[in-house]
Parts: sequence; C-alpha cells; structure tokens
Amino acid sequence: MAAFTERMAPVLAFILFLCLGATWAVDKGNFKTCDQSAFCKRQRALKPGESPYRALLETMELTNTRLTLQLINDNNKVRLLLELYRLQGNMTRVKINELKPLKPRYEVPDVLIKEPPTEPLALLSQDENGVVLSLGAESQRVIVSARPFRLDIMEGHDVLMSLNSRGLLAFEHLRMRKDTQAEPDPEKKEDVDPANQPEAAKEEDEKIEEGMWEESFKSHTDTKPNGPSAISLDFSLPGVENVYGIPEHADNLKLKTTENGDPYRLYNLDVFQYELYNPMALYGVVPVMLAHNTQRTTGIFWLNAAETWVDISSNTAGKTVFGKMLDYVQGSNEKPQTDVRWISESGIIDVFIMLGPTPKDVFSQYASLTGTQAFPPLAALAYHQCRWNYNDQEDVKTVDAGFDEHDIPYDFIWLDIEHTDGKRYFTWDPHKFANPKEMLQGIKDKKRKMVAIVDPHIKVDSNYKIHNEIRSKGFYIKNKDGGDYEGWCWPGSAGYPDFTRADMRAWWASMFAYDQYEGSMENLYTWNDMNEPSVFNGPEVTMHKDAMHGDWEHRDVHNLYGFYVHMATAEGLIQRSGGVERPFVLTRAFFAGSQRFGAVWTGDNAAEWDHLKISIPMCLSLGLVGISFCGADVGGFFKSPSSELLVRWYQTGAYQPFFRAHAHLDTPRREPWLFGPENTALIRDAVRQRYTLLPYWYQLFYNAHLTGEPVMRPLWIEYPQDSATFAIDDEFLIGKDLLVHPVTEEGSRGVTAYLPGKDDVWYDVQTFQKHNGAQNLYIPVTMSSIPVFQRGGSIIPRKLRVRRSSTCMENDPYTLYVALNQQRAAEGELYIDDGHTFSYQKKEYIHRRLVFSNNILSSVNLNSDSQFITASWVERILIIGASKPSKVTLQTADGQESTIEFDFDASMSVLTLRKPGMNAGENWKVMLQ
Repeated sequence: MAAFTERMAPVLAFILFLCLGATWAVDKGNFKTCDQSAFCKRQRALKPGESPYRALLETMELTNTRLTLQLINDNNKVRLLLELYRLQGNMTRVKINELKPLKPRYEVPDVLIKEPPTEPLALLSQDENGVVLSLGAESQRVIVSARPFRLDIMEGHDVLMSLNSRGLLAFEHLRMRKDTQAEPDPEKKEDVDPANQPEAAKEEDEKIEEGMWEESFKSHTDTKPNGPSAISLDFSLPGVENVYGIPEHADNLKLKTTENGDPYRLYNLDVFQYELYNPMALYGVVPVMLAHNTQRTTGIFWLNAAETWVDISSNTAGKTVFGKMLDYVQGSNEKPQTDVRWISESGIIDVFIMLGPTPKDVFSQYASLTGTQAFPPLAALAYHQCRWNYNDQEDVKTVDAGFDEHDIPYDFIWLDIEHTDGKRYFTWDPHKFANPKEMLQGIKDKKRKMVAIVDPHIKVDSNYKIHNEIRSKGFYIKNKDGGDYEGWCWPGSAGYPDFTRADMRAWWASMFAYDQYEGSMENLYTWNDMNEPSVFNGPEVTMHKDAMHGDWEHRDVHNLYGFYVHMATAEGLIQRSGGVERPFVLTRAFFAGSQRFGAVWTGDNAAEWDHLKISIPMCLSLGLVGISFCGADVGGFFKSPSSELLVRWYQTGAYQPFFRAHAHLDTPRREPWLFGPENTALIRDAVRQRYTLLPYWYQLFYNAHLTGEPVMRPLWIEYPQDSATFAIDDEFLIGKDLLVHPVTEEGSRGVTAYLPGKDDVWYDVQTFQKHNGAQNLYIPVTMSSIPVFQRGGSIIPRKLRVRRSSTCMENDPYTLYVALNQQRAAEGELYIDDGHTFSYQKKEYIHRRLVFSNNILSSVNLNSDSQFITASWVERILIIGASKPSKVTLQTADGQESTIEFDFDASMSVLTLRKPGMNAGENWKVMLQ
C-alpha cells in the first residue's frame, strides 16, 4: 500500500494541478482581484486630497548624508520617520517607517548589491511651510512641504516628480488587537509610544470583518497576528504620458491606466495558461517603473517584497489624437501628467527615484543599486531544445542524433521533472536514466550540454537524503503553529526550504557539488521552476501568508522566494567548479536583482498567435528593468501549434535573448523535423541565423553585464525624442544596430515596420536594400521572411560557418558586415574570450573597436591591459552602401601591406573583400582607394 501511495502521489498532484484549469485556460477565480484583497480594497478606498499627514519641521535633522524628519498622522497621532538621501549618480532615496513600531517591520535585504553611496544635501531655505534642499547638479532641489506633507523634486522651474501630491500616503501602524486582552511584553512596554495606539480604536474593531485581522479566500484563511500593516504612496509625473516596466504582466509595453479596472498586481504566482492583456500577477516581480517623455527619462524603484498593487491614472488617458489637437488649437494649458500609486501589504516605504535624464542613465542608476545581467556562457545564447519530458536516455540520444541528421545546430537539451526518481530532485530515474554520466558524456563528445530541472519543493520521504538533511537542520519554512510547512506539488506532499536563510542557501549550493549530485558532470546545468513558490493546494496556488521564515511572515518575503532559490542555485554551480566556470540557471520566479543570477522565461504560454505576439512586450519590459536574458517557450507550452505558427515562432525566438523550444507533456512531439521538409528547412534557416549572429549577441551581453543596458530594447531607448516610437511593441532593437519586426499574424503577406531616425538609413539584411529612416515601410513577406534591418553606420561581426554547436565554432573565422551611412562613420565592437569561465574578470579577453571612416576600416584595442589569444581570423568583409574602389589594401600591425581581392555588386552597392586573413585579435587597417 505504501508503494502504491508513493506512486500515486505525483499523479494526484498532477490531477490537482489540472483541476486548477481543466480547460487549459486560466481560472481567474483562483486569483484575487483588488476587491478580494482586503488591504488593496482598503487603500484604494482612500480619497485623494485628504491627506492626514503633516511634517513636523521642528524635528528635522540634517547631516552630511541624510535628512530625517518626523511625520504625524493628525487623525490618530501616530508618528512616522522620513529619511531622505541624495545618492551618487543622480538618485534620491526616500524611506518612511513608523517612528516607534510595536515590533520591527521588514526591510528587504540582499537585493541591493551594496549600501548606496550618498552625496551631501544642502539646506537652501526653511520657513514654517517647508524646507528646500539642494540636490547638487543642474539646479536640482527637493522641496518638503509641511501641511499636508508633500515632497517635490525640481530642476530649474520644472517639477520632475512629486510624492504625496494627491495625499494618498498611508501607513497602517502595527497595533494590539483590541478584542484580545494581550499586553506588550513588560520589558518592551516602555518602548511603545502611546501615540501609536489610535484614538479610533472602537471604529477599527468594527472593521475586523473587512480583513484587517483575518481574511478568507475560497477555502483558505489568512490569520493576521500582526493585524493591518499596509503602506501606500502616490507619485505624480508632470509632462509624462508614457510609463513602462513593473513586470511581469502579459500586456503591452506601454502601461495602461487602471482607473476602470484592477491595478497592476505584483505577486509571484503560478498562473496556469495565463490570460493576455490584463494586469493579473504572473510568475515574477520587478517593482521598477520607467517614465519617459521627449525631454527626460526617470525611474521609480519600490523596494518591497510583499504583495503589491500599482494604480496608474493620466489626465490624457482616453483622449484621441483629435482631442489632443483640439486642446492645442483651443489653447488648453493642461500639461499631461501621469499619477502612479504603489500599495504594499507590509514592510516599509523604501523608494529610489532615478532622475536620468536619459534612458541609459536610468539603466546605469538601477544597475548601481541591484547589479547587472550575469554574463552567460556563450553556449547559453545559442538554441535550447526542451520538452516535458524526454522519456529516457535513448530518447535523448535519438533527439540529439535527429539534429545532426537534419543539420540543425543546438547547444542544450533539457530534462523536465520526469527524469528524477519519483520527483526527488538531485536524483535520476533508475530505469529511464540509469547511466546519466554516460548520457552526459555522449552529449559532451559533440560539444553539447544538458539542463536538468531542480525545483524547490522537496518530497516528504524519510528515505530521501535531501529531505532528511533539510528537516534535521531545521531548514524548512514553518507553518503558523511552528511545524514544518507542507503543501502539495509534483511529488505529492512536499516541504519548502527556507531560502531566506543564508545557511540554507549555502547548504543548497553545496548539493550541486559533483560528489553530492550523483550523475552530474560539468556540462549539466540547472533550471529552477515552480519557485514562486507553487503550492497546488495553497491559496492562489501559492504559500499561506502566515507561514513563518524565522521571525518574518511569508507575506513579508513572498516575492523574494524565487530570487533566493535562483541565487543559491547559481552559487552552487559556481562553487562546484571551484569558482572557475560561469553558471547557467533558468528561473521562472524572480525579483529585482535576479538578473545577477541568470535567465528567465515567460512561463506557461500557449500555442496561439497572441501568445507569440505578447512575448515581445513581455521581454522588452523585463529588459527595461535589468533582466536582459529573457525568452518565451518557442511553439507555446500548452496546445499544439500549426506548422505556420511554429515556423513563425522559431523566426521570432531566434531574435530574442533566450531561445528555447518547450512543450507540455500532453502535446504531440514537435522536434523541428516533424512538420515536413519545407518547414524543417525554414526552421533550420531561423536557427542558423541565430548562430551566425552569436558574436553580436555575446558582445551585447558583455555590454549589458558592464552597463545594465538591455540587449533587446524598445525603439524609444535609442530614439528618445521620437514620440512615434513610444508605444511600439511589435518590433524591437537588438543592441542599437539591428531592428527586427517578426511576423506574428497568421497568414500574413506583409508587415509594416517603423524605421526610426530621420538621419538614419536601414539595410535589409537579406537583400541589402537601403531604406531611409523616419518612415513606415510596408514589407511583403513569405514564409521564409524574417524582417531584419541593420542600421547604417554600424559594423556587426558574424560567423557564417554554422556547425552542430556554438562550441564547435569557437575558432571559426569572422565576417564583418559594414553598413554605411554617408553622414557619419560606421562603428561596431568585437568581443572574444574563452566563452565559459570567469577569466574575463582577470582581463583575459579581446575587446576591439571597429571603425569605418574616410574609406579606412580599422580595428583597435579597447583595453590595452587585456590579454587573450584567438585562433579566429577575418575571412570576409561586406561593405554595404559602398562605391567601387580601384584598389583595396590591408595594413597589419607590423606595418606590412598587401592587396585584397574584392568583388563589387553595383545593383546592391555591396563591396565584398575576400580573404583578408588578419587575426581577429590584432590591429589592422583596410584602405579603399
């Protein structure tokens, strides 16, 4: 019977999961609306313009690093402490907490890479109405108004941003429950300020039914021993109509106003086949919003890990273009403004205001706080083949051979949960995967790699080493009664390790050592799924908020859980190699700072055209808030794609940062060669295009690692003054030099792409046809078409000898594509290192600047301290938009000159230089005469 129960537990868990969405569509009833979330409903009921908060100017203290000031709620006399910091890099930090809380309130650790360095604040003026402080550069200042409390950040005569201008600051103070006779600890009683006990206690007792001290949703009850603890603050953005970010939502890039519906919800949840174009929460959260107009880009980083809702309103929302023109003609002086309100269930207000002024300044500011994108192994930027599940070792071997047979490159093959011994992670099924090292060695011999899933729910089984060690060390999250928290997931009954503990994370990391993770090898990497955390029988398919992480409730830390799982796993892969090898870890749940640990994907999408389309704004939104390594399941996870949809998805995915095909257990097999020879050829071509561009992708990820700039980016990042780009999310830039407009409509015979830049020209990468910028271009398409354009004035390196994997191409030669713009020089970069270790941190790399100017193409070293030797050379140079020269000469670093053979195609204005032959890491010049 015990054996039967063990066999049935995963089956029952799967049935329970399917019951959450039996029609393969999200059951929205499983997830709360704002009205069903008591704190959101309470906060949203507050009326603008009735702020009870007043600044007590006599309490102000100004030191060299910060200003502190007490705020008082005139309704209940509770005092708050405001801290204001001017940070290096044109940022301002605002913290608000209770002056004397009944107990500590949660402040998010580990997300910031360091305590942000400050710069001096200077007092400019002060009277009974407020104070004015200098922020240093460019006449920037902060005005703190006393009654009601308000904070304005100004530059010259312009207000850049206002806090509490609508009077929606709210801070539910911790308090004793009045219907219990409990008293504070005698030792602590003297520390409790009577002012923290509101006068309206009786009124508050009457609100108990509204979810202040207990809340029910469906069959679950959330006990709230700390009572109401929500916080809220509004921000006004004068002159702004476009706001972006706050992923993850299956919605457009430009955020919508929320006045007529729910706010955007930020709460990591396992949402079964999510619905599109709505503000429902999904798997991950980055509480960062960017605001943009033609003059400036700013950002708001709301550092809080509890459930959060974001309301957006605008005074121009709903106005047609005609309506805006009418305002202009009639002389309306109403300035566009967007108002944003953040509401969180617990914690403190800790907000970073990034003042730009350019988009790239904001990226740099945010990166200085939370870090940059982890620099992935080059192979991770290639193609990944996955499904739930490859059946056994023979199946893996057959699929691997199929790619060679059909001449389609790939680098990683993936194993989902069925590879384990009964959903026990860090194990292998003893029958289906009896010799994992043999399997891994077979893949390694072809210079390929594997990813195996390791989820954070641990099967409760006394014969399972991982479970026994976690239990014996007391590392499991506890329930409200102090026992180990258990919920249902893939293994059946499961415990959930407390990854908020540094000692738990260190232990988890140690489990990836080769002598601990039996059957693992250096070419095995890791995938963290279900780490929201997903609890099939929990409220909203996640963990109860009153579960305990030491002294903190799960409600305080929820959105950090996946971040910590990702962190510990990445550290484990680094440690197993003695700190030598870069890790690759994919995560589904994430938070601000997750970019430091690896890649994310957009979760359980569906084989539908709209899901293909939404992958673009979803990844663009993630890139804006630091997470560049993003992709969507190619072909759609649920359902079965038509051959047309599958081909179009490969063509789109080949130009997105993380390129992986994946499919559900119950879908028909869909390896690329199963849809007929014509479609196989189309997919092969898309995948090969990805491989030829790997040098460009790799250099862009190196740049993202250095600067925080997104790899896949909206057009407005490079064209910030072109308002035509502000809402575009069906095309995108890779770096600044490739523009991609994938075909995402069924049966499409053409697409219209906006080519930006009035002084720019764009070249079709297939035909080399030249098009002027600042126009909408209609592009006829066939099934083989992927509309991609290279910007004139750029140089992009490619490797055209595509082999079975990226590692096989390591020493292959480069072809340089030089696209000319007669008004400016053409520039590009080439970055080369060993592709997989941290040696680049010791300056073991080649980083070269490529420039074409005055008919001379040159390669110069960007870092004279770096050292690396490559066997790769330059075998071809294409100069697009060129004139025919009479002679082409190569000058190498030692001063030697030689003549280069060339061909010129007058019909396309393309000059091809053949076999120049110089080493890719050396200085050289090519001169056209």
